[in-house]
Amino acid sequence: MPNMLNCFKANDVRGRVGEDLTGETAFRLGLAFARHLNTDREVAVGRDVRLSSEELQAALSDGLRAGGASVVDLGLCGTEEIYFAVFSQNLAGGVEVTGSHNPVTDNGFKLVRDRARPVGQSSGLEEIRRLAESPGPATAARRGGYRRAGFRREYVEHLLGYVEPAQLPPLTIAANSGHGVAGPVLDEVEARLAEVGAPLKFVKIGHRPDGSFPLGLPNPLLPENRGLTAQTVLKHGAGLGLAWDGDFDRCFFFDENGRFIEGYYLVGLLAEYFLSKHPGAAIIHDPRLIWNTVDLIRGRGGRPVQSKTGHAFIKDRMRTEGAVYGGEMSAHHYFADFACCDSGMVPWLVVLGLLGATGRPLSALVGDRQTLFPCSGEINYQAEDPAAALKAAWDRFGPRALSRDDLDGLSLEMPDWRFNLRRSNTEPLVRLNVESRGRPDLVDAAVAEIESLPGLLRIH
Repeated sequence: MPNMLNCFKANDVRGRVGEDLTGETAFRLGLAFARHLNTDREVAVGRDVRLSSEELQAALSDGLRAGGASVVDLGLCGTEEIYFAVFSQNLAGGVEVTGSHNPVTDNGFKLVRDRARPVGQSSGLEEIRRLAESPGPATAARRGGYRRAGFRREYVEHLLGYVEPAQLPPLTIAANSGHGVAGPVLDEVEARLAEVGAPLKFVKIGHRPDGSFPLGLPNPLLPENRGLTAQTVLKHGAGLGLAWDGDFDRCFFFDENGRFIEGYYLVGLLAEYFLSKHPGAAIIHDPRLIWNTVDLIRGRGGRPVQSKTGHAFIKDRMRTEGAVYGGEMSAHHYFADFACCDSGMVPWLVVLGLLGATGRPLSALVGDRQTLFPCSGEINYQAEDPAAALKAAWDRFGPRALSRDDLDGLSLEMPDWRFNLRRSNTEPLVRLNVESRGRPDLVDAAVAEIESLPGLLRIH
């Protein structure tokens, strides 16, 4: 059996299909998860469109049933549809088979417990790994049941609760599903918006789910994957551009000029919106880029709370703090009304409502903040020794730093700029983010100096 240590990450399970992940791996994971949950109740299982996902889902479901849990098969769906099924139907847990934005050779599993609570290193994932690696994990005396079900209609109704139809502006939207699983959901949302009279037109790209990904890997965080969406915005005079990753738990924005908007600025925009609805509330943010977010939250009377990067950490902290919203600059957005889970559909609906309520384009909603707090965007590097790379950064910049934060990688703050350098939770990479106070030249200079450190090879 493949060594399962290779595929258990900080917040989920991911690896190379046929090496780290096989049908036996999926079966053992399902069996271990059922034993961990210790229940005969139902567990929701779904999959993305990757060519290996159907086989892995079948093996996973077999393992869950062998462990005594019953399976509710949602079939082809997004990760957040699993979350919704679990918390809305009071299920024991859920698993989405998805490689998300990772290379096409990879796949993985995202797990949640009851109420869609995350399963991470500190909340069960280590025990599940131990159970999965045991030489002969025991099967249950009674095999669990199986049924197919779908909750998309209820899920879409929930999504529409985040908008006021009368406020939605007449707008053309360029929507790129990247041949992932966002397309069918977008169709349902479009139909319901039309029923309530929303004056919207969608120009759809990569709309049909296709595991061969003919437009390339659906990961708009990579600059080379943004051109088609930007061009479509300009060609059709769209007022908004949207793009999703493969399992659509992340949504990426383009303004009316076809310009990609860093997720960092969307965190601030959404934080402002939810503070207008919930004055004084806590807002969770990650440590990679923070100055704009903290400035906006404090300026609106909210309470900024920093959390380690990753969905399991953010969700746990939201529950602990009673936060109304949490955001990561990597385009994960979390909502209290969505069981503190991340959604790639809620953000654009909220932004659409803001466009209508303010009468301003997206460029105007974020433009001032981009000027006040310019940033590098996330830059990825290969590093033979990530720990040595972080130490080299400390040795170089530590004497100049006003403060150091080791919550997640290395964060150093200078008078007019700061950076975060950290190891990826999901890939063998080191990631850099730099920001400044109104000085894009300092951002460029800092990136260049950090790249001069030994052991870092930029991935273009």
